[in-house]
Amino acid sequence: MERPQAEYFRYSSRDTLVARPRAHEEKRTLGRAWALGRRLLFGRPLASEEEADERLPKKKALAIFSSDAISSSAYATEEILRALVLAGATAGVGTAYLGLALPVSIGLAILLGVVALSYRMIVVAYPTGGGSYSVSKASFGRMPSLVAASALLVGYVLTVAVSVSSAADQIISAVPALAPFHAALAVGAVLLITLANLRGVREAGNIFAIPTYLFLGTALLMIGLGAYQVLVEGAGAAYASISETAVDLSSLALVLLAVRAFSAGAVGLTGTEAIATGVPAFQPPEAKNAATTLAIMSVILGTLFVGITFLAHGFGIIPSAEVTVIAQAAEAVFGTGSLGFFLFLAFTTLILMLAANTSFAAFPVLAAVLAADRFFPRSFAFRGERLAYTLGIVVLGLLASVLIVAFGGNTSALIPLYAVAIFTDFTISQSGMVRHWLRNKTAGWQPRLAVNAVGALITGIILVSVTVSRAPESLLVIVVLPIQVAVMWFIRREYDTVSVELEVEEGQVFVAPAKAKRVIVPVMDMTRATIQSVQFGRSLSEDVKAVHITADAEAGEQLRERWQRVLPGVPLVIVETPYRSLVLPFLHYLDVMAPTPPDTITIVVLPEYVPRHWWDRLLYNQLAAKLKRAIVGRPDTVVADVPYGSERTHRGMDLRLPRGRRQEEDEASASVE
Repeated sequence: MERPQAEYFRYSSRDTLVARPRAHEEKRTLGRAWALGRRLLFGRPLASEEEADERLPKKKALAIFSSDAISSSAYATEEILRALVLAGATAGVGTAYLGLALPVSIGLAILLGVVALSYRMIVVAYPTGGGSYSVSKASFGRMPSLVAASALLVGYVLTVAVSVSSAADQIISAVPALAPFHAALAVGAVLLITLANLRGVREAGNIFAIPTYLFLGTALLMIGLGAYQVLVEGAGAAYASISETAVDLSSLALVLLAVRAFSAGAVGLTGTEAIATGVPAFQPPEAKNAATTLAIMSVILGTLFVGITFLAHGFGIIPSAEVTVIAQAAEAVFGTGSLGFFLFLAFTTLILMLAANTSFAAFPVLAAVLAADRFFPRSFAFRGERLAYTLGIVVLGLLASVLIVAFGGNTSALIPLYAVAIFTDFTISQSGMVRHWLRNKTAGWQPRLAVNAVGALITGIILVSVTVSRAPESLLVIVVLPIQVAVMWFIRREYDTVSVELEVEEGQVFVAPAKAKRVIVPVMDMTRATIQSVQFGRSLSEDVKAVHITADAEAGEQLRERWQRVLPGVPLVIVETPYRSLVLPFLHYLDVMAPTPPDTITIVVLPEYVPRHWWDRLLYNQLAAKLKRAIVGRPDTVVADVPYGSERTHRGMDLRLPRGRRQEEDEASASVE
């Protein structure tokens, strides 16, 4: 059957282009098993046209992009209480400062509204995604935008580490015997979330939506029941207010204490920026749907944050190293060992694990945006079989796992790094929006400018407070950010340099080069691979030479005698070396004894064995790989690989000579020997 002549083909993973003979039925079966395993683990490959179907409706987007922000209510209150208890212990007044917790949480809820409103503006102004990176790039230029992007990337990695570590805390609160396996539980959760996201964004939404809404339902139920018990039934023993204690604080000391607690609890705002980064993942109209989801998320988060802090205040909960604050609140509301208690802890653990999924939705998108701008390797912009940014997902999972192991899954140790990264991003993005409104004075720009200016000021103060109060741990982010910026700058410079070198100027016309070709074949021994390489070289040019590097002159002469009988007409050059080196003598031969004449291209033909097994890669082709690395880049020199393998290596392709010719050659070889 005549093959169609075409210059353009479209590949479909469902079609087969190469037929395999029955002799390879075993490999074919293994291939099918591998394909089936991939299909079960990751799902069927998706065509590019199906990308629109992978977009997220608001209900699933809320589960994916808001799980981080919503879940932070599980540990934000605890951070406020820990800061107040630490301050009280330092001052020698015990828990006297805990009465500030509820006012601080209300202040943080107000700040959350400001930050959410600011990011809502960003969503509308920059609907292509990228969040603070896009804002700062448009407002301040390259360097500030890279700082914002670095802060975002670090924040997303820490989001995963903090969320799953906190989830492990909840598990251990319910089952203390698992405490020695804290880090292992967290890393296992990261692995599961990574696999789920490799199945695609929409698939991740299907997996994570139900646990998110289960947590929301049980958390709101707990807050409602707890409020009734405290306000109506008079249960619990509320914290005493500052005025009711014997503690005498000056106005300045009170403000500083509130700022410290405010900064500690500000981790509850983390995750607010994720929706602005992942706008392209929403169903059309993307900006409108993202803005609506952001508003819903901020209302839910504010309610949970203030509600859980109210329960801690009403029941007089004090932070403990063994049991989390939210677990103590659930125990007070539902009862010790009750079904409601264990269900709520289970749902809290799930939402904390799934909170990491916010980063898995946003980090790969930001990495793809940076790759499109040539600040990240281009492979980060490549969508895998499931239309997910595979490399970004895998890299995020690996980095988060390394952090968890390095910090032993200690949530309190990770949170300062988390807060510094996120509030760096908050401050830059809101400052960028201030610049945006000053440049683009559209209708209603003055109140929007005021919102962003206030937000930038407050988040900047919190950034400084967290960095100073949680030093030296917090300084690690300050060190990492400039290093990451320098790496991205270097990547962009490399891409720019190569683009200039490869650029084709407008109006240039290229004609066929009038250059002669000569072929040089490095030879180790007289083998079929060598003969095939020489024969290929003969098809390229009449000027063919073989070069044999040897430390044994006698063995070299024996090879020359056999060579002249088997391959007459092809000169064999013997290069003797006393140092048992092969690559350098061959390069010296090219440079000194056989320099490239003008208007001539030297083609170095390398025989290369086709490995049948993974271990063959360790046993063969090492010299060919070294020669290739040494020759690539040499002026007027190209390298041609000639693959050679055994009968079993090639599927349906018989590289052996016909039987009659094999018999003649075997007889000729016998007579020569």
